[in-house]
This record gives sequence, structure tokens and C-alpha cells, in this order.
Amino acid sequence: MVSLKCLIVDDVDPVLFEWLNKSSISYDYKPEWSAEACIKELPSYDGIIIRSKFIVDKAIIDTCPRLKFIGRAGAGLDNLDTEYLEQKNIAVFHASEGNKVAVAEQTVGFILALLNNTVRANTEVKNGIWKREENRGYELANLTVGLIGYGNMGKETAKRLSSFGCKIIAFDKFKRNYSCKDAEQVSLETLQLKADIISLHIPLNDFSNGWIDKAFIDAVAKPFWLVNTSRGKIVKLKDLNDALISGKVKGAALDVLENEKLSTLTDVQKTWFAGLCENKNVILTPHIAGWTVESYKKISIVLGEKILFWANSLKSN
Repeated sequence: MVSLKCLIVDDVDPVLFEWLNKSSISYDYKPEWSAEACIKELPSYDGIIIRSKFIVDKAIIDTCPRLKFIGRAGAGLDNLDTEYLEQKNIAVFHASEGNKVAVAEQTVGFILALLNNTVRANTEVKNGIWKREENRGYELANLTVGLIGYGNMGKETAKRLSSFGCKIIAFDKFKRNYSCKDAEQVSLETLQLKADIISLHIPLNDFSNGWIDKAFIDAVAKPFWLVNTSRGKIVKLKDLNDALISGKVKGAALDVLENEKLSTLTDVQKTWFAGLCENKNVILTPHIAGWTVESYKKISIVLGEKILFWANSLKSN
């Protein structure tokens, strides 16, 4: 078998190199290269390992006749044209198992912070304001959490929430028969009827892009808290801002935004972003759910294991 060579274009934990060596795949580690330089050199490689440096679309894929596999050092695949890659019989690997614990823990932390006004109260006290009654919280044990998406992230979140004694329900458009001891499978309509908290754990795709909009929010029966640790474009920020002002959304914790390059916000996006920043019931973090010291290494291990399994299957054929 001809040996394979891959280009690593983003930072990864060095443990990945060990797995590539086990796979007999040589590599060039070039996280310092610009996106343009990476794209220019890609035709010389059989594989690429990427996080989010650039979008691997049809135009790029067509310039890479040697390309046999792509490894995504993370969970989402929205920067890859997965349909075209499948047509071209190019293997795709990602590592959502690697950061599921980190995402779940961040989600639980978000929920507790929202329910107890932790961030708002912290800011007030640091500014010499002591509002005890105004920051009276809610007990999670008495509430229903609705998880949208029940893959690695959703399951791990349910596992951790189960110890709080709250009711956990889940809706996943693409799964069947996934009820378990931690969460009850329900329809979307039931989730919107019963949930006090809605937490998103779904990939960005044609279906989910802009899905959480005014119509979705209006269909939720009760005022609710919203948590998004998945992808920013799933939630329409204008509609979320309006719902926060009206009180239909009681608070929101967002680890992701529609446009996370804040220096490139359009005037309209700046208005939406300002609305979130000014709202005391909103918590914002810079896409760090899943970005822990431990997950950084685990992502590389998971990705390396998958690549090794694939490489060994090639040798046996």
C-alpha cells in the first residue's frame, strides 16, 4: 500500500501525531500557514486535519485529486461539504466524543447561573449594589429541561442534569427510540408545551439554520430560559432579542453567535449584539463550551483512533 500524507492546518494536541505514526500516515504540521497557503498546498496531500481555518467546499475538493480523508478536530462539520465528500468517497472523521463532557458541564453551569441570576448579581455587588430579593432564584429540581438534539452532547448533558432531580425531556428529529433512564423522548410539540428550559445540542445544517426564530419561540407554551452551546446561526438573534424584551424568553446563555468575528459585525448585527450585551439576563461566552484543557487532548485522541481504524481497514482490503 502506498503511504499516505496529510496536512494539519490548525492547532492540535501532539498526541495526535502518535496516532498518525501508528497509522503509517506522514504529516506536515502547519497551523501557522494562512488559509490561502493551506489551500494552495492541499493538492499534494492525501488527507487534511482541520478545525475551522477555512470552508472545505466543492471548489477546494475538486482541486485535490489525491484527497482520501478529512479529520475535523472538533464536533461540528458545518465547514465541510459533507454531501460532496461522500459523493467523492472521501472519508470524514470528527471528534464529538472528545468534548462532550466539557459541553455538558458548561451547559449545566449556564442553567444554574441563569436560574440563580449569578452573573447579574455578581456584577451588581461589584458595583456596590446589594439586591437580594430582586435576585431570588429558582430551583432546578422543580423544572423541566428540554434538550433539542440527543447525540453525544445531549446525552452527556442529560446524564449530568439527572442528579438534580429535574424532569428531562428530549427531541431529536433524526433519531428513533432513544428514551433512557436520563431523558424521556418526546415530540417537538410536547417539548415546547412542557419545557421551562430549552438547551440546544444540534449541528448546523439546512434544517437547523435559523430554526430558533419568532415562530419557534411563540410556539413554546411558557416563558423559558434558552441555552445554546451548539452553533450560533441556529438562533436568530433579532427574534431572541425581541423575546427577551417581551419576557417570553426569561434569560439566555449563548456560547455561540451568528457572527463570532466581532470586528466584522455589520451594522445590523451590531444592533443585535448590543441588545444582548445590554440585557442583564443574558450570559455570553466566546465559544468555550467544549474547549477545556482535557477536551483539547481528548479530541486528538478520538480523532487519531478513528483515523487508525480507517487506515487499518485499508491495509486489510
